[in-house]
Amino acid sequence: MVMTSEIINRSLDHVDRAIIEAMHKDGRAAFAQIAKQLKVSAGMIRLRYNRLVEMGVLKVVAITNPLRLGFESMAMIGIRVDGRRLLEVAEKIAALEEVVYLVVTSGRYDIFAEVLCRDHEHLLEFLTNRLSVIEGVHESETFMYLKIVKEIYF
Repeated sequence: MVMTSEIINRSLDHVDRAIIEAMHKDGRAAFAQIAKQLKVSAGMIRLRYNRLVEMGVLKVVAITNPLRLGFESMAMIGIRVDGRRLLEVAEKIAALEEVVYLVVTSGRYDIFAEVLCRDHEHLLEFLTNRLSVIEGVHESETFMYLKIVKEIYF
């Protein structure tokens, strides 16, 4: 059985991959500039770009620096939950405004949630008054970020 992602990956040619690479380097790259590098028309790049966006392969967004926006506490939280309510609990946690990334995992923790908080007091309030009160959350372990050494988006 061929997975949808495999079908999409096979349907991408060198032009599509070049557009993705160019947008990865600079999300504001001009279609004319990309077209010139590939020796194709800007219209072709525009059509390919729109197709990649519609397929869900490409999404151009602004990346912010949380520390410069006033967030001083960043953490990854490992969460153990009632297995029968795993997806329901994951959705409730994902809805919390401090949560910027959430994955359901296998292993010691059922869920990992990355959170951004203004300061330690805000993180404490989040852990005690928002996360721990969600029905189905059994325990959590917080891993404070001391320094981000590598962060990539692809």
